[in-house]
Amino acid sequence: MEGTLRRALAALVLLVAATAPAWATSRIKDLATIEGIRENQLIGYGLVVGLNGTGDTLNNSPFTRQSLQGMLERLGVNIRGQRIRTGNVAAVMVTANLPPFATQGTRIDVTASALGDAKSLLGGTLLVTPLLGADGNVYAVAQGSLVIGGFEAQGKAAKITRGVPTVGRLPNGAIIEREIDFSLRTLGQLRITLRNPDFTTAKRVAEAVNDYMGKPVAQPLDPSTVLLTLPKNFPQNVVETLTQIEQLQVEPDEAAKIVIDEHSGVIVIGRDVRVSTVAVAEGNLTVTISESPQVSQPAPFSRGRTVVVPRTSVGAVEDNKKLALLHEGVSLQQLVDGLNALGIGPRDLIAILEAIKAAGAIQADIEVM
Repeated sequence: MEGTLRRALAALVLLVAATAPAWATSRIKDLATIEGIRENQLIGYGLVVGLNGTGDTLNNSPFTRQSLQGMLERLGVNIRGQRIRTGNVAAVMVTANLPPFATQGTRIDVTASALGDAKSLLGGTLLVTPLLGADGNVYAVAQGSLVIGGFEAQGKAAKITRGVPTVGRLPNGAIIEREIDFSLRTLGQLRITLRNPDFTTAKRVAEAVNDYMGKPVAQPLDPSTVLLTLPKNFPQNVVETLTQIEQLQVEPDEAAKIVIDEHSGVIVIGRDVRVSTVAVAEGNLTVTISESPQVSQPAPFSRGRTVVVPRTSVGAVEDNKKLALLHEGVSLQQLVDGLNALGIGPRDLIAILEAIKAAGAIQADIEVM
């Protein structure tokens, strides 16, 4: 009897587990980053030469003229006091991102953007340009031919432009000359930084790490930071440990939020948005005005003249739509179905969501972009 009862209870537990909702989990690697492992931005100023008359106007861009003079003087050409008239040179700002743990001699992509009144950088070549970090040190040097994604063509009476011809890319166009000193293997403590700060998610990340390590080595410090203290006698090194920790599955939590972009009419509603009992009605007033002028001609052999008589037709139609009842605690799917039942578009839906929030009947934050 007891064996039969145990088997029945086990079957019931399996049935409940099978019918329970499976929440989506994500890897810690997708939810957080390791503090210190980051990119660094680089910037530099350079010259692009070889343009087909589409470069800067030297009279309007004194920085281009001074840079050209300085470059030629360093190469042994003295043009001080001479009048320079060329449209084949353009001043550009060069930007790049220095990847973490980048070593000397490796290459990175850079972007060159026109600084003066150049019309196009098509066909240009970037001369040697040092790229500086925030500390003022040179970390990379860029040089090479530009790849332009846009173009411009014009004639005497028309012009066409596609894309942005004054911005170009240099794939693998810069060589790293200085490394950033960051020794990961010697660190005893690491900070795991969440991309979307949340108290619950931080606690779940710490619990997942502690379960894997078998020791209380992780603790949440705030909604965005989890402190990981590595044991001194841990058999694995830091890289192997982080590799395993990144693959741990965690169910992220999120605050109920509605994001609205009024410019494009895009609405994003979070999973946990809930609505109290509320009735919603929406109506539109459509006014139509049509002009159908008629020509009035005089009788034959009369002294009258032909005139145009205006004919205007004005009408107004008001859409009287019914109330839609949204019950308390409805889910996201029920909320969308209830609002779609009104037959409204995104623009009107934005106004309705803001009105429901103003009435205190929606349990979510509304963020307007």
